[in-house]
Amino acid sequence: MAIFTAAAVQMCSGTDIAENVAAMEKLVREAASSGATYVQTPEMTGALMRDRQALRATLRNEDSDGVAQAGARLARELGITLHIGSTAILVGDDSENGKVANRAFLFGPDGQRLATYDKIHMFDVDLDKGESWRESATYQPGEKSVVATLPFATLGMAVCYDLRFPQLFQAQALAGAEVLTVPAAFTRQTGEAHWHVLLRSRAIENGAFVIAAAQSGLHQDGRETFGHSLIVDPWGAILAEATSGEPQVVTAEIDTAKVGEARNKIPNLRNARTFDVARVGTQGQAAAE
Repeated sequence: MAIFTAAAVQMCSGTDIAENVAAMEKLVREAASSGATYVQTPEMTGALMRDRQALRATLRNEDSDGVAQAGARLARELGITLHIGSTAILVGDDSENGKVANRAFLFGPDGQRLATYDKIHMFDVDLDKGESWRESATYQPGEKSVVATLPFATLGMAVCYDLRFPQLFQAQALAGAEVLTVPAAFTRQTGEAHWHVLLRSRAIENGAFVIAAAQSGLHQDGRETFGHSLIVDPWGAILAEATSGEPQVVTAEIDTAKVGEARNKIPNLRNARTFDVARVGTQGQAAAE
């Protein structure tokens, strides 16, 4: 059990990686100065670019990526655990044809990389008003969920669209995760409809804290994101929220003892049972196999 201050950094990343890194650095420093020892940035901290060719032209592998390098440096300088929500990373050596990962990084207070996580679920959707996305056209999906044991908490890692797949978070909670993380770039359309209820649901279902740093505002590539970076407690209460769309930092005290309290009150993780699904016909009879 531990008590620590967590921060969610809200950004409005553009297409210039250097500018985004500078904005990230300013906000991370602000978070650390407020006492946060765990700081999370949003999905695609490095850049939001709908132009695939332009994005590919910026790609680097994780050892030479500017966002990851800045993250390691900041974590070491400030003595914090820094979670880069994600950035685009080249997998392989061919920037024109190679595969791309939507990769999160977790750096310890000594600047060492503690974990990485590649977004598993690709945002391939067709929304109202002609809004359509095909993340799988650029990114390859990850294959492994990641749970990181830190000195102050056990952390489950996820990114944005992963939020809609509760089995991922249940698996992390069963593996010991006390804090679930969902750095995101939710669209305004989906965020207005689902952001709060999904984050609070994942917290309640798993008796865990949820920390979700978000992109917010109108971006240079034309998309609009919802913002409302949130920190939610294991009972589903919102501890901190970015109520304006501006880049900012929100913080909350995390007491991991609250996880055990919530899970003892509602022990659904222990009470879960396996079951079969019976399909029935129109007359109420079990369908033949």
